[in-house]
Amino acid sequence: MREPWGGDRSSRDMHASQTSTDAAVIRASRLDPAVFGVVFDRHWVRIHRYCVVRAGPPGEDVAAETFRVAFDRRSDYDGRDDAAPWLYGIATNLLRNWFRSASRGERALRRSAGHPVGDELEDALERAEAQRMGPELAAVLGRLTADEREALLLHACGELTYDQIARATGVPIGTVRSRIHRARTRVRAHLDTLELTHDH
Repeated sequence: MREPWGGDRSSRDMHASQTSTDAAVIRASRLDPAVFGVVFDRHWVRIHRYCVVRAGPPGEDVAAETFRVAFDRRSDYDGRDDAAPWLYGIATNLLRNWFRSASRGERALRRSAGHPVGDELEDALERAEAQRMGPELAAVLGRLTADEREALLLHACGELTYDQIARATGVPIGTVRSRIHRARTRVRAHLDTLELTHDH
């Protein structure tokens, strides 16, 4: 992957060792764009995993786009020490756009093939994401609202704390707690149903 911030590795290494927080690195990258590579090095693996778990192989492009967008918007960064929630917020928005685009393409293909297209956009988004996660997980996640699913996946796949999820999604921490609680309750109920079905 070609990094938009370019520069040489020695400049990045110097800032990585001298600067302990993402906020300081991002501030420094405003004067020396190559320094932004430190943020990439620190967060790529987790952002990439989150995007690929949610979107399959196209998630790699979404992860790369996350860092490009972050680089372009680095002057707007809020200055908090850890950039992970900010990056996950960008990735989540890009994933949402990717699923919308994929479902629009699916609906267009269905229309061109003469198949009825009566689903709401949200149902199509859920189907697009579910197809990439496997049937059992898709069935469980399909019972959640989009907001509950997003919060649960940020917590489970992104390994974010509730506070970080609140920052990533721009909602109060109490809302995050409620969404994750509802999501877990629904997932448990669905899994209990599956166990009862398999026992008989």
